[in-house]
Amino acid sequence: MHRRTITIALILATFVCFAALFGVQALAWGFRSSLKAELKTELRTDPQQVTYTLDASRSKFMAHASRSGLLWFKGKSHHLAASDFSGQVQLTPQSITPASLRLAVKAASLHETGADFTDQEKQIIDKELKDIVLHPDQYPEIVFQSTNVTMRPAKTGGGYDVRLTGNLTLHGVTRQIEIPATVTLNGDEMRAVGKFSIDRDNYNVKATSAFHGLVRVDDDVKFEFDIVGKR
Repeated sequence: MHRRTITIALILATFVCFAALFGVQALAWGFRSSLKAELKTELRTDPQQVTYTLDASRSKFMAHASRSGLLWFKGKSHHLAASDFSGQVQLTPQSITPASLRLAVKAASLHETGADFTDQEKQIIDKELKDIVLHPDQYPEIVFQSTNVTMRPAKTGGGYDVRLTGNLTLHGVTRQIEIPATVTLNGDEMRAVGKFSIDRDNYNVKATSAFHGLVRVDDDVKFEFDIVGKR
């Protein structure tokens, strides 16, 4: 009788242990299922960003420097175009933001395009741009990297008015700037058009001394871009 009681007690204890174990496992399974459901919900409500790679053959990046001298060539303005640049835009469909832009321009690719200059004059300006102004061997790229992007629907045209805050690195100096731009989406393509200006003194950039200092430019240098990206 005593042995029978002990055996029954052991069976009951074993049963209780298994019941407790299965109860803990069921609770854990329930927690994991609940967590997975919440993660799936978050993924559904957080839109995936899309990356657009810049198509340089369909894009434009230019720098404009106004005249400030009235000597030999009557202070003609300079219009410099970049022939080698790349970049990426990341944005969120339907809302644009969160978004980011990285644009890198090869400094050595900037060249004079002003219609007021002859081909020979342009060659001289291009040489002095490299040797005196931009020093591309030492500072090969001009880079803009956004740190914050805000947007609102454009009043006309169906696009978005975007303001990019970020860091511009030029001639070895990095400073924060703001760039207003208009962004439009069309299928797998994105287009961004904008203008901004800088004070060249802030980046330790000398005035264009084309033709041995006979032409100088203002401190204010204006940039414009019209870039097309593809998914």
